[in-house]
Amino acid sequence: MRFKNVFSIIGPAMIGPSSSHTAGAVRIGRFARQLLGAEPTEADICFYGSFAETFKGHGTDLAVVGGILDYRTDDERIRNSLQNAEEAGVNLHFSTGTAPGAHPNTVKINLTSGEERCEVIGASIGGGTVVIRNINGFEVKSSGELPTLVVAHADRQGVLAGITALFSKADVNIGYIITDRKGRTGEALTVVEADSAIPEPLIGEVTSLPYVSRVSYIHLT
Repeated sequence: MRFKNVFSIIGPAMIGPSSSHTAGAVRIGRFARQLLGAEPTEADICFYGSFAETFKGHGTDLAVVGGILDYRTDDERIRNSLQNAEEAGVNLHFSTGTAPGAHPNTVKINLTSGEERCEVIGASIGGGTVVIRNINGFEVKSSGELPTLVVAHADRQGVLAGITALFSKADVNIGYIITDRKGRTGEALTVVEADSAIPEPLIGEVTSLPYVSRVSYIHLT
């Protein structure tokens, strides 16, 4: 793997002993929280691989929950995140599992807030860098390093063209875009990573497009 910058090697400013087991875990948790768009009342967290073996010793449980509370990687409150979550009324459930072929540092997070639910599967691949590989059952890919829109929509002609046209009109460059679908004319999910912050009016316009059911804005920096 080629590192993009020095922070990919030494990791970001962070609380905890390991950029992979703590900083990366925080970022996956924050991705899930921002995808949900609300403070969760339930959080089901399943660790795989080396995460499953060492999550208590390395504080990965604290890190993921800190992210779910929308803490940054260097937030001192991460040390008390389990207690803070309990005080905030978040019911936490931890488990471990096996996933052949998955990256060793993988976690699946299911969050609930009222009628809203989301599921994220992500891996911490070193230096605080993460890869989100599955969102709500759709196989996608996102680094979380850039401002990101996650757009749930029906698989209909013109939706992607509408999204890209709105970004062009707003003069926001798309750095990366990927779509997965559950069959022709079924449900689909598009992830758009932009080279700059995505303004609220643009988010609103994307939300108003025909066949779009939900839009989440992920901005981890």
